[in-house]
Amino acid sequence: MMKTARWVGAAVLAAAIIAGNVVHAESKYASVPPKKDDDLKLYYTDGRILKGQAAMARMQGDAGLILWLAGNQFFAMDDVVHAFQKAHPGASVGVITLPPGLLLTAIQKGGWTYGGKDYPGRPDVYASVNLGHLKKLKAAGMMKEHAIYMHNELVLMVAKGNPKKIRGVADIGRDDVRTSMPNPESEGIMVFYGRKVLERHGLWDKVSGGKKCRSCQTTPNNWFTSVHHRETPERITDGRSDTGFVWVTETIRAQRLGSPVEAVKLPPEDSLRDEVAYAIGPLSNSPHAQAASQYLAFLRTPEAAAAYAKHGFVNASPQELELKPIP
Repeated sequence: MMKTARWVGAAVLAAAIIAGNVVHAESKYASVPPKKDDDLKLYYTDGRILKGQAAMARMQGDAGLILWLAGNQFFAMDDVVHAFQKAHPGASVGVITLPPGLLLTAIQKGGWTYGGKDYPGRPDVYASVNLGHLKKLKAAGMMKEHAIYMHNELVLMVAKGNPKKIRGVADIGRDDVRTSMPNPESEGIMVFYGRKVLERHGLWDKVSGGKKCRSCQTTPNNWFTSVHHRETPERITDGRSDTGFVWVTETIRAQRLGSPVEAVKLPPEDSLRDEVAYAIGPLSNSPHAQAASQYLAFLRTPEAAAAYAKHGFVNASPQELELKPIP
């Protein structure tokens, strides 16, 4: 029996190889979720922009600056990078915009896998929606300084016209309301902010069903996303969900793209508008340290502030924008 099983296994593997379906061992790197080409970009100085695997394949070799930034700013990066390149015409810039917890994992593991291929490397600059991620890099000897470079706030996204008459967080507890929520594993919007609000309202267990996962149905009424800023507008538009936490900037983006959605504004204790701060800093021993310094200095300019404000982000103060040691 043992010999027969081995022979069958070998035959299956041989057939897979012949068919071109080579079996790969699990990658040691962090995995980019599927269909995230718009979050992986390489901006050349001549105006060309590569996306997806094409960008990943060339990023470490061609980019003079590599930025890994909390994903919910992906829609602003064309304007931000072009403004930076106008100030620094010789800079080719690689950008990855994914959930900050996932970015942190990729930094710790030293690279990505996407579409079955591995892409080793680390960024010159990393940004998260919570300083705690940067503190972990400091503890690992990988980052020393940071700045706060913009702010945001939580809203509840709903379908245009708000058919379920959702007025606030308490309505998430209604049995007729289906939610699409950021996952509590890697998405900073939930890890650091949304979960806190749900727990204060006594709704965390009702939403999570006791699960901590992504791309999963936790209860009959809740779906945890992989990348919420894309999935939640789609699920609401498709009628699979009624509401979910997003940043106010993401509602503005969805509306500009023609999605029939709107935002339910929340009071300060639920929007956390006074707490939500984007932290950024250069990695120690960056191969493009000068370019990283230039980019962080650029964030203190009116041009950078205007590029972000155009998409609904709240500008940081001059004091917040100054680099300082990570506490």
